[in-house]
Amino acid sequence: MAEVAAIALDIGRKRIGVAGCDRLGLLASPIATIERQSFEQDVAALRAIAQERQATVLVAGLPLTMDGEDSAQTRHARKWAKRYAMAIGLPFVLVDERLSSVEAEELLRSRGLQPSRDKSSIDRYAAAAILQRWLDEQRI
Repeated sequence: MAEVAAIALDIGRKRIGVAGCDRLGLLASPIATIERQSFEQDVAALRAIAQERQATVLVAGLPLTMDGEDSAQTRHARKWAKRYAMAIGLPFVLVDERLSSVEAEELLRSRGLQPSRDKSSIDRYAAAAILQRWLDEQRI
C-alpha cells in the first residue's frame, strides 16, 4: 500500500483550518487553525506544516451551494487554493465541502465542547472532514 502525505485546507476569509492524515491514508485529523494575515505569512505557516508532514498533495474544500452550484465563496476558495498550492509547490485537488462545518460542530458537541465559542476548532475539524472525504474517495 502506498503512503499518503496529504494536508487539507478549509479556507475562510478570516481563518484557514488545516488537517493531515496518517501515512496509510485511513484517518484525517485536525492540525491547526491559521488566522489569516498577509499572503506571505499564511504561505509561511502552510509551508512549515507541509514540510513537517512531508506533504505531497494539498486538498482544499470547495464550498458549493446546496444544489451543487458555484457561488462567490466557491470562487474565493478556488482562487486561494490555487495560489497557496502554487506558492507551497504542491499539486492540489478540490473536494466538495458541503456540510463539513456542520459535521465539525456535531463532532465537537459529541466531545462536550461548545462550537459556538471556538470557531477556530470548527475550521480545523472541517478541514479534517474535507480530507476524510478525499481519503475515502481514494479507496473506492
